[in-house]
Amino acid sequence: MYSPAFIRRLTALSLLGSLALGVPSGRAADAAAAALVPAPVPAAVAISRPTPAEVAVVTDNLQRFLAQADLATKAILAKYPDMLAVRPPRANPGLLPILNPDFRAKHEANLARAKQGDVDLLFMGDSITDLWRNAGPAGVVNPPFSGKAVFDKYYGAMKTANFGIGGDTTQGVLYRLRHGEGEGFQPKAIMLLIGTNNVIFGSPSAEIAEAVGAVVLELRRHFPAAKILLLGIFPRANPGDDIRKTVLDANAIIAKLHDGKNVFYLDIGAKLLDADGQIPPDIMSDKLHPTEKGYEIWAAAVKEPLAELMK
Repeated sequence: MYSPAFIRRLTALSLLGSLALGVPSGRAADAAAAALVPAPVPAAVAISRPTPAEVAVVTDNLQRFLAQADLATKAILAKYPDMLAVRPPRANPGLLPILNPDFRAKHEANLARAKQGDVDLLFMGDSITDLWRNAGPAGVVNPPFSGKAVFDKYYGAMKTANFGIGGDTTQGVLYRLRHGEGEGFQPKAIMLLIGTNNVIFGSPSAEIAEAVGAVVLELRRHFPAAKILLLGIFPRANPGDDIRKTVLDANAIIAKLHDGKNVFYLDIGAKLLDADGQIPPDIMSDKLHPTEKGYEIWAAAVKEPLAELMK
């Protein structure tokens, strides 16, 4: 059972924007470099990036302009050198397959479940998915961070695997799929909910959507026969907050991954909000993780779509 304090610790861990990676040498260095090659992304959500040749053309023209600028302009640019520069889109950190060392034990547990096989429905994601297994305190009505009772009600008779890890990002899911969690079984359907922790890292909506697309592509590579129920990132925080807008904008792009054949996008976010767009505390006590009632809303919303995908 996860306590509220434990959930807060997971959230704090997800705020760590980088991982301390050792610097190997020789073959280990080559293997590490290969592992950090950005994952491929579907064209539907790919960020448009200039080629090196295009960047070179613009850089050359900028240098010519600077060489011909008047003395006043040159003086200002000498004082503020970053005021005028060629800035192509950065490499998307959400595409790098990296696992937070704190998640190693749960990854190992997922590997053990994968080796057992016999999975019809795979749950993949972060803490919001992870907490489907949390029973909550005994005797508490509508406990926070608790989905087990609802899980047992809707999925208890199914052959399932829950590969949610609290605090995880698209980077972690990519790593986990490439290191055993995508082997040993072939589910009929996958319910994917990922990306909210990428929001916390400060990634813009386009990068988040692109990274979610990479996860979808990776799932398709490992589980070609499975139907993917791709959920929109759940709403969080308050209406008007930057983080809420980032989620909304990301979902608008993620929706483009829906193809009606292998990937089926579904945004149930509106069901988690009141008429004013607020997140009621009896649905998400911390405006991020569902309560038991929140999990009931989620399960009811996906019941028919999942049943259809698992036929």
